Amino acid sequence: MAASELYTKYARVWIPDVEEVWKSAELTKDYRHGDGVLQLQLEDGKELEYKLDPKTNNLPHLRNPDILVGENDLTALSYLHEPAVLHNLKVRFMDSKLIYTYCGIVLVAINPYETLPIYGTDIINAYSGQNMGDMDPHIFAVAEEAYKQMARDERNQSIIVSGESGAGKTVSAKYAMRYFATVSGSASEANVEEKVLASNPIMESIGNAKTTRNDNSSRFGKYIEIGFDKKYHIIGANMRTYLLEKSRVVFQADEERNYHIFYQLCASGHLPEFKALKLGKADDFHYTKQGRNPVIDGIDDAKEMSTTRNAFTLLGVNESYQLGLFQILASILHLGNVEVKDRDSDSSIIPPNNGHLSVFCELMGVTYQDMSHWLCHKKLKTATETYIKPIPKLQAINARDALAKHIYAKLFNWIVDHVNKALHSSVKQHSFIGVLDIYGFETFEINSFEQFCINYANEKLQQQFNMHVFKLEQEEYMREQIPWTLIDFYDNQPCINLIEAKMGILDLLDEECKMPKGSDDSWAQKLYNTHLKTCALFEKPRMSNKAFIIQHFADKVEYQCDGFLEKNKDTVNEEQIHVLKASKFDLLVELFQDEEKARSPTGAVPATGGRTRLSVKPDKNKGGQASKEHKKTVGLQFRNSLQLLMETLNATTPHYVRCIKPNDYKYGFTFDPKRAVQQLRACGVLETIRISAAGFPSRWTYQEFFSRYRVLMKQKDVLTDRKMTCKNVLEKLVQDQDKYQFGKTKIFFRAGQVAYLEKLRADKLRAACIRIQKTIRCWLARKKYLRMKHAATTIQRYVRGYQARCLAKFLRRTRAAIVIQKYQRMYVQRTCYKRKQAAALVMQCILRAYMARQLYKALLREHKTIIIQKMVRGWLARQWYKRTLKAIVYLQCCIRRMRAKRELKKLKIEARSVEHFKKLNIGMENKIMQLQRRIDDQNKDNRALSERLNSLENSHAAESERLRVELTRLRGAEEDAKNNANKVTSLLEELERLRKDLQNTQKEKKAIEDWAKTYQEEMEKMISELKEQNHLLKNEKNDLNRLIQEQGQQWTEKMQRALKEETQQLEYDLNEERSRYQNLLTEHLRLEEKYDDLKEEITFAVNVPKPGHRRTDSTHSSNESEYTYNSEFAESEEGTRGGEDVSKAILDMSLFLKLQKRVSELEQEKQSLQNELDRREEQFQRARARDDEEHKKARSAELEYESLKRQELESENKKLKHDLNEMRQSLRGSAEAGSAAPGSPAYTVLLDQLNASNEELEVRKEEVLILRSQLVSQREAMQHKDEKETMTEPLPYIEDVQKLTDAKEISQAYMGLKETNRLLESQLQAQRRSHENEVEVLRGELQSVKEENNRQQQLLAQNLQLPPEARIEASLQHEITRLTNENLDLMEQLEKQDKTVRKLKKQLKVFAKKINDLEGGQMDVSPGQTTDEPVHPVNIPRREKDFQGMLEYKKEDELKLVKNLILELKPRGVAVNLIPGLPAYVLFMCLRHADYINDDQKVRSLLTSIINSIKKILKKRGDDFETVSFWLSNTCRFLHCLKQYSGDEQFMKHNTSKQNDHCLSNFDLAEYRQVLSDLAIQIYQQLIKCMENILQPMIVSGMLEHETIQGVSGVKPTGLRKRTSSIADEGTYTLDSIIRQLNSFHSIMCQHGTDPELIKQVVKQQFYIIGAVTLNNLLLRKDMCSWSKGMQIRYNVSQLEEWLRDKNLMTCGAKETLEPLIQAAQLLQVKKKTDEDAEAICSMCNSLSTAQIVKVLNLYTPVNAFEERVSVLFIRTIQTRLRDRKESPQLLMDTKVIYPVTFPFNPSSLALETIQIPSSLNVGFLTRV
Repeated sequence: MAASELYTKYARVWIPDVEEVWKSAELTKDYRHGDGVLQLQLEDGKELEYKLDPKTNNLPHLRNPDILVGENDLTALSYLHEPAVLHNLKVRFMDSKLIYTYCGIVLVAINPYETLPIYGTDIINAYSGQNMGDMDPHIFAVAEEAYKQMARDERNQSIIVSGESGAGKTVSAKYAMRYFATVSGSASEANVEEKVLASNPIMESIGNAKTTRNDNSSRFGKYIEIGFDKKYHIIGANMRTYLLEKSRVVFQADEERNYHIFYQLCASGHLPEFKALKLGKADDFHYTKQGRNPVIDGIDDAKEMSTTRNAFTLLGVNESYQLGLFQILASILHLGNVEVKDRDSDSSIIPPNNGHLSVFCELMGVTYQDMSHWLCHKKLKTATETYIKPIPKLQAINARDALAKHIYAKLFNWIVDHVNKALHSSVKQHSFIGVLDIYGFETFEINSFEQFCINYANEKLQQQFNMHVFKLEQEEYMREQIPWTLIDFYDNQPCINLIEAKMGILDLLDEECKMPKGSDDSWAQKLYNTHLKTCALFEKPRMSNKAFIIQHFADKVEYQCDGFLEKNKDTVNEEQIHVLKASKFDLLVELFQDEEKARSPTGAVPATGGRTRLSVKPDKNKGGQASKEHKKTVGLQFRNSLQLLMETLNATTPHYVRCIKPNDYKYGFTFDPKRAVQQLRACGVLETIRISAAGFPSRWTYQEFFSRYRVLMKQKDVLTDRKMTCKNVLEKLVQDQDKYQFGKTKIFFRAGQVAYLEKLRADKLRAACIRIQKTIRCWLARKKYLRMKHAATTIQRYVRGYQARCLAKFLRRTRAAIVIQKYQRMYVQRTCYKRKQAAALVMQCILRAYMARQLYKALLREHKTIIIQKMVRGWLARQWYKRTLKAIVYLQCCIRRMRAKRELKKLKIEARSVEHFKKLNIGMENKIMQLQRRIDDQNKDNRALSERLNSLENSHAAESERLRVELTRLRGAEEDAKNNANKVTSLLEELERLRKDLQNTQKEKKAIEDWAKTYQEEMEKMISELKEQNHLLKNEKNDLNRLIQEQGQQWTEKMQRALKEETQQLEYDLNEERSRYQNLLTEHLRLEEKYDDLKEEITFAVNVPKPGHRRTDSTHSSNESEYTYNSEFAESEEGTRGGEDVSKAILDMSLFLKLQKRVSELEQEKQSLQNELDRREEQFQRARARDDEEHKKARSAELEYESLKRQELESENKKLKHDLNEMRQSLRGSAEAGSAAPGSPAYTVLLDQLNASNEELEVRKEEVLILRSQLVSQREAMQHKDEKETMTEPLPYIEDVQKLTDAKEISQAYMGLKETNRLLESQLQAQRRSHENEVEVLRGELQSVKEENNRQQQLLAQNLQLPPEARIEASLQHEITRLTNENLDLMEQLEKQDKTVRKLKKQLKVFAKKINDLEGGQMDVSPGQTTDEPVHPVNIPRREKDFQGMLEYKKEDELKLVKNLILELKPRGVAVNLIPGLPAYVLFMCLRHADYINDDQKVRSLLTSIINSIKKILKKRGDDFETVSFWLSNTCRFLHCLKQYSGDEQFMKHNTSKQNDHCLSNFDLAEYRQVLSDLAIQIYQQLIKCMENILQPMIVSGMLEHETIQGVSGVKPTGLRKRTSSIADEGTYTLDSIIRQLNSFHSIMCQHGTDPELIKQVVKQQFYIIGAVTLNNLLLRKDMCSWSKGMQIRYNVSQLEEWLRDKNLMTCGAKETLEPLIQAAQLLQVKKKTDEDAEAICSMCNSLSTAQIVKVLNLYTPVNAFEERVSVLFIRTIQTRLRDRKESPQLLMDTKVIYPVTFPFNPSSLALETIQIPSSLNVGFLTRV
């Protein structure tokens, strides 16, 4: 394929750029071979001429199509080169916020510098068990791949995490370990995974520090091996560390910090346990303040210290060791503050009493003199002598810092060793996964020994990486059987040889370190002389003689030689080490005790297994000078440890994670292309791309190729063989045979070929689109022309019609105008005449009215004058009378006041005299009493006199009043006479005045009339205004009424909505409560299963059978107490079920001891009874002679008594029959009138007869008991007599006792005696218990009476202290309280009486049934009756006995019943051939019989056996859906039967009368109903789990991957590289597979008779699982987020909805559970451009969370070139609109959610008596009753 075919107009290319590294441009002119310039246009519109290199003539890189941008795997790009990789990473990182991308076998992780919600447990569960290529790239996918390959291939794995400082290596390694800890768990209960994760905060605190590039930079490399056992559970871990940066302990650059632990220690210095360390702030210490930035934003060092200490504790480092570690760390800080001063130019001194040195010596337990001396001196050894030489200040400071570094390195190694010990497991390790967190390639402005070692390690890792990539490529080609050639790739072996080979850089460095006067300069010259001319990878800088340049695989690096020798030797003063070893501090001595062995100058001792820890440690070889030849330098040791690491990695399967730092400023989601491309080159990603591009990077299966490029094929090219079809098409499309290869299952393409095929496909589709557009436009134009023609003719027709109608209209209007004129003129004349006539009539009317009003006013004025005169005269008379009356009253008051004053004075005098008399005569009480009595008598007399006086006064007052009235009348007459004399004059004056007033009134009248006229006009105007206002007010009122109605309606709707929301909230809370309860049940079931397993293990371990006990089937009820915890029957289980619960007796020692005690008591009782029997036998033998006659008489008397008793019973029986006949006749006679109601004669007769029957029944019971006791005693007497007569003489009554001679009858007699004793004992115990209960009741009543008495006394005492009003109120309150309590007690008694009445009604029903049963037979003969006595039968009519719906079984058949009906029953045969729920009905009928006979032990035993057996069968076959469904249906039916026949009214509404007769009569099993409900919930949850396990593998394949609509989705042109080692061969599931499985579930449940409501709940749960799993996979798979996939999903959902309609399950809520999936599919299909689209999406996707919506939009990927990506601006608009939503931030749906289940009551219409039991159930031992 020529370049001219690709570099055509509009083709897009990449050109180099200084700022952006690569810039996109578009060709504006076709390229032709030989052109030296390309005409380009940049994205900003700028024109550019790009000159080609004349030497190479290399064209710029082509850009991939837009639909390929943002792919998960970089190797899937059509054009594989650096700009394509960089652009793809940038688009994924910036636009889609995706930080992970595959590059072949490498996971590229870009640090987002933000916290992302993609590491939760839900994400871990989503990736668990998935293939690596099926899900979006993630660190969890790599971890899952390593875990899966370890389990599948039985090979150890390694995850190599590398990158620059700040790229996120430590975090990635931490998440990988978290994944292993979560997925695998630990094999024991020791929480090993927690310990593995707990090592992270420890290592971060002592090995991480803040740098300019990273706030938590790891300053050492580590390799953690996580060990697994054979079941692949975590059992332990081991850690190796590499090259700790010790120089950071004593020096930090600006804006950097020392190791975190120092700052954590300073922040916690205020704690009491740290007071002795004498710490201060970090700024107070030289070793922590050099960076001048001791604080990290957002980090609390004190809190981190607490986390570190907790981690130490979790790993087993006790408190004393922790304090010791912190003590050493604090001493290092104090050592850094020790000041050294110059003594002279060649010596130095530490001033005495240096505070920090004193603290250091105190903490380290060394002497101050020794340490201060050896800090300023050193020892020189020669062959003969040893010299102590002072050192200058600079060397002393260096020695101090070297000591601090050495101590820290030893402490670091000690912590690592103890962490490894804590993580070590005693279990044998089967395999491991190693996680390597190591520094990436580094290059700085000044590079030293540390950077040299780091880059050396990366060279080795890159070589291993290249070899592994090449190996995988080779295996792929061989597997597909295609010819391949050796791919040329960069081999960095020369660079490695330059460093580590003989006479290499490290070799020369070690040699120079051995020289006595070796220096960095001489070493540099040796490097120049050795490698400058012989190695092309070694260079010398132009301007320096103390540096060298190495061409690494990533870049050229210039190293400064200064400090190489010193860092490689890393010496420390040996005498200082001796001082420390002499310390009294045990932990410090422990740190240095390994130096007694052979060690290196670094002090690193090789660990077991070849693991070496690289930290700088001083020499302490006592062998002297000879041992120096064997010292190892830091470089040599690092090379050896690196070699061991490479051997470990080569023995494992590696997985690579390359961490990229997007910018140097730690900005969130900011991408710097320069920094990114530099790291991509350094970490080997581009090398992987180059190796892939060199071969066949694009790989397609034949089916994928056919599906994608079917449009390029003609119909004749399509064959049945897909492989031949693809071959034929490719030969036509691509002429160059080298551009592709055909493998067994795939087609391999060279780089760029897929883009070429995509171009051909796009051209073909574009041409097809043009043809379709042409045809459609022609059709549209013709349709438009025809519409216009039709419209024109229609318009003409309507215009002509309009004109004709206008003419006719004009003629009609002209004629109408003439007629209107005629009538108008006539109307005007008539109106004028009528107006004049009306005016004349009005004038006449007004004049006549005026004259009439004048006459009326004159008459009215005269009448009012008379009335005024009358009123004035009356007022004057009344005023005179009032004045007179007032004067008289005042006079009376004065007189009475004077008399009262006199009386008061007299009384005061008497009072004073009495008081004085009392004072003088204090002791004369008797006399006073006499006087008092006399006074009382006098008072009585006075009262009598006062009454008489009052009567006289009243009569006198009445007479005085009469006289006063008469006097008043006379005086009034006199005044009237005087007034009449003066009245004439006054009347004349008044007449004159009235005349003047009349004149004035006439004037005023005229004025008033004028005013009235004006007022009338104003009033009329005002009335009109008021009418208008009234009209406006009416309108406003109507508006307000309408508004009020609307508001009322709105309020009603609002209240309805609020009520609905409240109801929904209550329903939600109820469901939550149900869910919590059912989750607790699930947890209870899990713990119960665990308990059962442990019990079995203990049983197997003990395996010692107890004497007298055998393990039988009764162990089925061993867990009885777990279900009957609320039952009152549990109290009596100890003695009656001791022999049944054998397995529990073995395990539960307390119960076992109780049973043993009970057995011993029974043995003692048996022995005592045996002794009693022997004693009585002896007594009988001694008394045989004298008791013989008496015995005969007693025998005859007893026989007569029994005969009489039998006759009496017969007569009573006849009487009962007669009474029964009377009742029937009375009922029959009144049946038509309905007289059986309460109060009717029949009812009264029936009630009387029943009461009499009850009384007789009680009497007969007592008599039967007496007869039984007499028979037993008679039997014993006869037995003894028989024994005596057999020994001495013939028996006179041999015919009666001949069966008592053998041993069997003796035992029977003994058993009878035993029964009698037990009966008497039980009666005695019952009497004792009743007596004790009565005593307790009386004591309680006495106590309550005492309390009531005390309370009454307290209330009385309190009331006496209160005032009268409060006392009354308190007494009323007390009385109210007492009455309230009495009312409550009465209500309780009423409820009890109601319950008693209900119980008695049930007993009445039972007695009625017994009477009916007695109708057909006679009373049984008593056991003592002889067979020769005649029996007189009674002729009673019999009828056929009806079945009562009960099944009788024997106690010993219970296990057989449970075994045949539950444990060994096959659900398939029962479900197909028998009625649904038959086992439940049979078990309930057995339970009914146990209730009928009132056997509580049998009821309890049967129910417990049923529950335990169902649990056992579910535990055994819990993974079989059919079995679980069968027992869920039967358990629910059994529960419904317990409710239906419980006797509760709420459950009896739908029963027939016969079913009501079958209700339980003796026991209330409500508590067992709750137990069965809990069991049903557990079975339901087991059913859901079983169903989920079946559906889970089908969902993703059937709902997402399978193309239900063929040809719609199409395969994306990515050639997606799945990890072939991860893909297992699985059957392909389709949507039909899911629907078939749903049909199977539904048919099985229907066959088993499962309740319809329960089926709806199961279907709802099924659909939730389908929707949740599908949506979760959609959110984690970028390749599934496309328009066509949305259509496929919606079609699949519609098929599921159709299935619901077919099954009539649309109302079960299953469709609503699919709503999130439906909205996600709609979101994939709707427009995503404008703000209107954003608003529509926000309103549509109300079931999706904001995180889910944004995730789908970010993952949306166009499949064809005609689709567009979602812009970042649109996604931000969506986020802005949805930011007010209150929702969970969780991305994925929880697939483990189980909706709370309910079991609505579903009564059965099936009558129990009609149920037929087939023989196939093997329950022939059951008897129908």
